[in-house]
Amino acid sequence: MSPLIISFAAFLGATMLIVGIAALSGMFNSSKAEDRLAVMTGKKKDVESEGIMKDELFREGAAGLSGLFQSVVGRLERMSRLFQQADCPVRPPVFFGIMGGCAMLGFAAMAFTHAPLPLLPGGALIGSSLPMVWLLMRRKRRFKKFGKQLPDALELIARALRSGHSLSSGLHVVVEEMPAPISSEFGQAYEEQNLGVPIETSLKNILVRMPNMDLKFFVTAVAIQKQAGGDMAEILDKIGYIIRERFKIMGQVQALTGEGRISGVVLMALPIALFFAVYYLNPTYIMLLFTEELGRKMIAVAVVLQILGAITIKKIVNIKI
Repeated sequence: MSPLIISFAAFLGATMLIVGIAALSGMFNSSKAEDRLAVMTGKKKDVESEGIMKDELFREGAAGLSGLFQSVVGRLERMSRLFQQADCPVRPPVFFGIMGGCAMLGFAAMAFTHAPLPLLPGGALIGSSLPMVWLLMRRKRRFKKFGKQLPDALELIARALRSGHSLSSGLHVVVEEMPAPISSEFGQAYEEQNLGVPIETSLKNILVRMPNMDLKFFVTAVAIQKQAGGDMAEILDKIGYIIRERFKIMGQVQALTGEGRISGVVLMALPIALFFAVYYLNPTYIMLLFTEELGRKMIAVAVVLQILGAITIKKIVNIKI
């Protein structure tokens, strides 16, 4: 190597060494007041604040991810609870497979009837929603049947208590004497308390599976009676009487609101039926709703108005008692 290159490298190394020593000495000799002054004047970054901000951002991001994970887990739990509440004989993987098959059938049906191309995804969506509608209707029927059986079950428990039996024996009487679904639900509670679960907790588990307001009265009465005492049989008789009176009022309300419910069904189904009728009579006339910008806006507004009308009618005819 030439002496010029060697001398240049030595000079560069010595310079870097001096700069490094000066930096280190300044780092160790500077006081906290000087550091704060440098931060305030913008000559130095506040490393501690940046570290704290980074830690806070990391914690917020972790909290957001955990919240997202918990929301997904909560939805899965609600979905499994839906199958449990409906007493669905089909397992969830098979059920979702059926939903996919119904979606393909809906798509094929719309294509076979020569429906407009924008309606093909709608057909698939309607087809996939049919199994879920069936599941929700099954759950609703089961809730309704459970509610009708509850007054008789409470009377059986009250008679068992008057005969000298315990509350758990009263639950067993309901299991033996009444049909499903109330026998299966009370039977599960009876088995839980036999395994050592407190009877209040087992009844609350029924309330999770069967969210019924009248059942909530019964569970609350049992919890209060365990703590404060009282005539449980008389309490159950009064709860059963209240439930029967509520059923009478609900029947009257259903009779009075029958016209409104039928009107809502007709008003919801009439535009859809007219759409398909006019399409098969004059497809060119209907296709303007899909080919023109104004037509697409009209469809969007019509869908929104249909949804608002359905919600409004449901709010009017569903009277809580």
